[in-house]
Amino acid sequence: MQTRNFMTVAVICSSLLFAGCGADSASKSQPTAKAESADLKKATDDYRKYVIEQCDAFVKATGEFVAAINAGDLKKSQDLYAPTRMFYERIEPIAETLDNLDPDIDAREGDVEDKDWKGFHRIEKGLWIDKTTKGQEKYADELLKNSKLLRAKVETVEIDSSLLLTGAVELLNEVSSSKVTGEEERYSHTDLYDFAANVEGADKIFELLKPELQKKDATLSKTIEDRFTALTKELAPFKKGEGYVLYTELTSDQTKKLSQAIDALAEPLSNMGKKLGA
Repeated sequence: MQTRNFMTVAVICSSLLFAGCGADSASKSQPTAKAESADLKKATDDYRKYVIEQCDAFVKATGEFVAAINAGDLKKSQDLYAPTRMFYERIEPIAETLDNLDPDIDAREGDVEDKDWKGFHRIEKGLWIDKTTKGQEKYADELLKNSKLLRAKVETVEIDSSLLLTGAVELLNEVSSSKVTGEEERYSHTDLYDFAANVEGADKIFELLKPELQKKDATLSKTIEDRFTALTKELAPFKKGEGYVLYTELTSDQTKKLSQAIDALAEPLSNMGKKLGA
């Protein structure tokens, strides 16, 4: 979420400089700029469809999660917690543009004043520390309401190529700053679910922008693709059924390797913005 200490995301918005060039040169550049804008618009339109799909799934999963809490089923609530969050984590950069939705859904203890603390992590503490669903019903109902509000707002939120480019890097920063350190899911230790979802969200953005990037820099495109593959390979051993092992089961060497794989991907991914000029 926005209140966390992310590393600075520097996406350079390039513009074509024609110092010393005549009006003819400037006019010749215009069709190319329009063509690039059209290509990037397709990527943003496709991303909106992806976000809406994830939101639909998020609302459905949240409904099931909330139903388990309201029924007093602790085990089922715990089982549904991490998988439900994955839909949100894939598209978190969108939520961060929508007023207070991100903190209302995803604030950790200490991110906001206690009286304002609600959402997933408030519920997480109740389920794992207090080991009960009792008292969590009001937070669960509000979480469901906010998931539906997110779904409604993504219909009209402005999505441009700049949001995609910064969003991809922010998702990796999320992993680097809180998921790979075990800070995100401090009570349930289900950080690897969030880790995987953030990476999947960043990879989706890359896949949508890859055709345009290949035109500009095929080598960079291949580097990013290879490093996504390498990161996925590093994460694969920690799969457990449909989910992932607890963060506390990882050794320090394993978390170090995951962190290195994230860093290796983050650098070329941040350069994508420079190449696409957005």
